Amino acid sequence: MFVVATAGHVDHGKSTLVRALTGMEPDRWAEERRRGLTIDLGFAWTTLASGRDVAFVDVPGHERFLGNMLAGLGPVPAVCFVVAADEGWQAQSSDHRDAIAALGITHGIVVLTRSDRAPGGVDEVLARVRAELAGTGLRDAPVVTVSAVTGAGLEELRSTLDNLVASLPGPEPDTRMRLWIDRSFTISGAGTVVTGTLAAGTLTQGDRLLLLGHDSAGTDTASTVSVRALHSCNRAVESIGPTSRVAVNIRSGVPADAIHRGDVLVLEDSWPVVDTVDVRRTMGASFEDAPGQLVVHIGAASVAARIRPFDGDHARLMLDRPIPLELGDRLVLRASGSRAVLAGAQILDVDPPALSRRGDSSRRAGALAAMSPAGDALTEVARRGAVRVQELRRMGVSGLDQPPAGVLNVGEWWVHEPVLEGWTKRLRTAVEQLAERDPLAAGLSLGAARDLIGPAGGALGALLETIVQAAGLEYRAGFISLPGESSGLGPAEAGISALEHRLRTEPFAAPEAYDLEILGLGARELAAAERSGRLLRLGDGVVLLPRAPALAMRELSALPQPFTTSEARKALGTTRRVAIPLLEHLDSRGWTRRLDGSRRTIARG
Repeated sequence: MFVVATAGHVDHGKSTLVRALTGMEPDRWAEERRRGLTIDLGFAWTTLASGRDVAFVDVPGHERFLGNMLAGLGPVPAVCFVVAADEGWQAQSSDHRDAIAALGITHGIVVLTRSDRAPGGVDEVLARVRAELAGTGLRDAPVVTVSAVTGAGLEELRSTLDNLVASLPGPEPDTRMRLWIDRSFTISGAGTVVTGTLAAGTLTQGDRLLLLGHDSAGTDTASTVSVRALHSCNRAVESIGPTSRVAVNIRSGVPADAIHRGDVLVLEDSWPVVDTVDVRRTMGASFEDAPGQLVVHIGAASVAARIRPFDGDHARLMLDRPIPLELGDRLVLRASGSRAVLAGAQILDVDPPALSRRGDSSRRAGALAAMSPAGDALTEVARRGAVRVQELRRMGVSGLDQPPAGVLNVGEWWVHEPVLEGWTKRLRTAVEQLAERDPLAAGLSLGAARDLIGPAGGALGALLETIVQAAGLEYRAGFISLPGESSGLGPAEAGISALEHRLRTEPFAAPEAYDLEILGLGARELAAAERSGRLLRLGDGVVLLPRAPALAMRELSALPQPFTTSEARKALGTTRRVAIPLLEHLDSRGWTRRLDGSRRTIARG
């Protein structure tokens, strides 16, 4: 299916044209039919001679309904721009032209209607239309002159429509799905139904989706829903791709009256939902002349926003509520309360940096001037230091098949090589300074290393091995240290060496507290020696050599099994103070097995 929207001044025959092409009544409201005035969006469809299906979104032309017009025009790829041959170009013709230019629509047909009321011909009207559209994507659009009353030109229009839809860019069924909702209603026995124009991605019966919206008070809402059924052009389908008009019967606890135009259905975790974006002006008034309060239109949504201009062509938009946006999205801006398009904009950054220092605005303008709406992987990675590839995809960055030059691929992360080099230097310096300042320190903690890396420190856990190796360091037990650092114990070295000598002679004669005090060994010194693998600390202040458990097993294996604690103490030639924590240590390693309150046996197998 292909979707085409109408555009043009009020009462120039847009709905009449759709009715003549499809045989369907696009005006849904009784008031619309009574007044002969389209107020809200209308929908109709037909099959062309080629067999291609085309759906029409009929938009209102009156200035009071500009928001409704933008909701219908926003998601569609092509337009029928209607101008009455007997009246020519009018005020809302300009408004609709500006909206088309702002949205970047480049495919369409110019239809001169009511040719039966222009017996003198349409040359003058056509010349004006060409002049007005010269600065838009419709500058070279084909022109068809028709009369819905007499039927003149309708067959030519159908043929031109066939050629138009055949020339549209191929759909993208495998990309991310985002459905801007333009209607919601309830069907008895089915429940809540929402409709919209599916411009990309695929919807399938049974899909679990996220419904992002807002309540009547403007509070953000998010609900998980599932697709119960799908319809397109009154036909049930199991799956549907772009570009299509689609009705989605959702299974959820959300009533239809709680869903509003501009709410959106997306796949969970597939889109960045943001309220601040940096943009480039594509047409219209300079951002420096824009009022502070704006209304931003995208898809079927309209969101109040504040603008912070950086220069005439670049600005930051701060939306009143978060919506799913990506790089390259086209926005239509209008002043609050205005019925005219102020400017068009295209998103350059959906995750812009904070600006707090003097001169940040001018620097940001320069950075944005060099940015592409398609995004640049190298720029995004360099700014963050490290970023998950999936996050770049969510943002809409293109060209992610392989990392660009200067970017290192580490698992699911891309790391900027100069940034990695800076991290390793800072980390190495910090660890060396700590070792010099406090030789007994276990090393730099992960928290300290994360603070050292800065805003990208959240990636440290995933990138730890890479960063530590690149810095020529070691990571053990939650601390980063110099290789072999633990073998140097500074002033405690003499005391540790003396204790080692004593325990080699009597391996189970653990020193008393006063012995350790005489040797100058406190808790920090003993902990450092244990980290270096030179001592083993057991409960109750018992300190032995690391090989003591193995030596004990040799002696205990020679005893009749099972053996008592007293028998073990005598076999080891030690005291009860040492024997009990040593036996408990052997139990914890599974080398011995406790049978009851006083007896143990060597664990077999």
